[in-house]
Amino acid sequence: MKRRHFITLLGGAVAWPLAARAQQSGMRRVGVLINLAADDPQSSKYISAFLDGLRERGWAPASSLQIEYRWSAGDTNLDRKYARELIAFAPDVLLVDGGTAVGILQQLTRTVPIVFVEVTDPVNRGLVASLAQPGGNTTGFTPYEFSIAGKWLELLKEIAPSVKRAAVIRDPSQSSGIGQFVAIQALAPSLGVEITPVDARDVSAIEHAMTVFAREANSGMIVTATGNARGHREAIIALAARLKLPAVYPHPYYVTDGGLASYGPDLTEQWRLAAGYVDRILKGEKPAGLPVQAATKYELVINLKTAKALGLTFPPTLLARADEVIE
Repeated sequence: MKRRHFITLLGGAVAWPLAARAQQSGMRRVGVLINLAADDPQSSKYISAFLDGLRERGWAPASSLQIEYRWSAGDTNLDRKYARELIAFAPDVLLVDGGTAVGILQQLTRTVPIVFVEVTDPVNRGLVASLAQPGGNTTGFTPYEFSIAGKWLELLKEIAPSVKRAAVIRDPSQSSGIGQFVAIQALAPSLGVEITPVDARDVSAIEHAMTVFAREANSGMIVTATGNARGHREAIIALAARLKLPAVYPHPYYVTDGGLASYGPDLTEQWRLAAGYVDRILKGEKPAGLPVQAATKYELVINLKTAKALGLTFPPTLLARADEVIE
């Protein structure tokens, strides 16, 4: 990221008081709440994609747009704090990462338009009325349906056919966490795999549960799409390596960071697409009439270096299907 953009992103939040900056004439205002740490490389990729999408539509961040960023790093208390700060910023539209933060913002405003990314099952979570007609002040982009979680188990068995037990790192406090686990659990008997849930509360709890789990042979791991797991991904990837566990992840960036294999959408593209909805709302359209969009492209990414360290060899058919092979 260019130095000027870095200063804008990290320094803009403290340069002037919120109320003073909100009164700059001729500027439209966008608030962004990200469920990652400010120094997380993935956060920078998301923001860059969003800014690129805005520029493609004729907006000039820092010239025609004033953007206020907050990073909660998966901390619900910070979500609440930053949600209030962003509402005080008087934005024309809010861009939000993750369903928990969307729910918090909806409690604070039913008038400020909200565009979300990476929210699984927004209907059952009560965030929108339906995918086709969201209603209210909220719309956005959802990564997948729960059924894709079964693909993660199928992929694990294809990579490591000897696996008879799989730990599933999930968040049971969210409907998406429950739904993904149920999809995996439903498929497990047909593949001869015993499933064990592991709650993604914090790193120490995950490490303890996985260390006990990995004492038995023929074990593997599946990481579901949860904000907590995403925030702890470096520790989880390192844990899988230390315990010599074949593991499947929901997004490509896990594999870029050293994970074994992933199958899922490129979420960076959702941030670029979200710029389109922000653009349309700034030009007068209402979130209620903008349908929630689901990802249409899924990518299989595998890491040969990690496979070698685990003593695994990817089947030729799997290598042929891969969208990206990291060597």
